[in-house]
Amino acid sequence: MVAALYVDPQSGPYAPLLGEAMCWGVERDAKLYAGPWPVVAHPPCGPWSRLSHLCKHQDPTCGPRAVEQVREFGGVLEHPAHSKLWAHCGLPLPGASLSMFGARDEFTLEVEQCRWGHKCIKRTWLFFSGVELANAPVIPPWAEPTHCIDDGAARRDGRPSKYKRLPHKEAHLTPVPFAEALVRAAATATPRMSR
Repeated sequence: MVAALYVDPQSGPYAPLLGEAMCWGVERDAKLYAGPWPVVAHPPCGPWSRLSHLCKHQDPTCGPRAVEQVREFGGVLEHPAHSKLWAHCGLPLPGASLSMFGARDEFTLEVEQCRWGHKCIKRTWLFFSGVELANAPVIPPWAEPTHCIDDGAARRDGRPSKYKRLPHKEAHLTPVPFAEALVRAAATATPRMSR
């Protein structure tokens, strides 16, 4: 059993994978999740992104609370690469030695979601707690993206973009194979009280 936190049960992949009862989104207030199952957490990224100053409608307390939940119950947290949440919560950066942080069962991997079928290059950091490195998702081969999340650089330079721009409502969705990989990894987690 795995709980999916800060997810969209209506349009995302987690309700079909886990059942609606195991999905905590806006309506159920994922910050209130108190276990006992390991989690896959997708807290809002706006307050922790490079453009956080433009984010006015997402709760910045979800990110730190999601880190607490992943650490307590085990599992994985997904956020865009270079999220400020890592510095705020003292999380290990990708490639950091596991022993540097005193907890050999906490680590971060950087992945590209297009390898799991996302239409865009979407560099992502995955923070694992209570999961052994051997149980982290196997990285699939490279898959060429067909779209981009932001074509701003091309527009600013006055040149055509290499990719079509993906609508925002699609850009935030997790590809089903990626969600399945995160659930499999989280299912192996050991909660903090058992470590």
